[in-house]
Amino acid sequence: MTPTLEQTSLLSQMQTVECYFQTFNQGDFLATAQLFAESGQLLPPFETPILGQDAIHDYLEQEAAGMQATPKEVCTELLEAGYQRITVRGNVKALVFSVNAAWIFELDPQEKILQVEVRLLASLQDLLAIRPA
Repeated sequence: MTPTLEQTSLLSQMQTVECYFQTFNQGDFLATAQLFAESGQLLPPFETPILGQDAIHDYLEQEAAGMQATPKEVCTELLEAGYQRITVRGNVKALVFSVNAAWIFELDPQEKILQVEVRLLASLQDLLAIRPA
């Protein structure tokens, strides 16, 4: 059975998401940033949006060094005109904390990331425990 155009597009976009986690975990933040569209944005928790590949690269270099993201489950949603929303739930681990998280990717038909929203899936008490003093 030959895959449909929609299935082929989803597979390509899933490869982009897999590459995001692979390059992120390797600390290759330049490669991670290049997965974004030129005007792509990263929406980290508790921060203003980070806009554009250069700003995303700089932000990740400063804030994400040493972090490891472990995807555990994936949900996909077809939006209009070949756009996809891919939600990944998993865990992010830094030197001083580990917390459940969700990454909500929006990708264009060219497999570029338009936006990634990172949500921490923890109670307020858990979040206060990891807050820097």
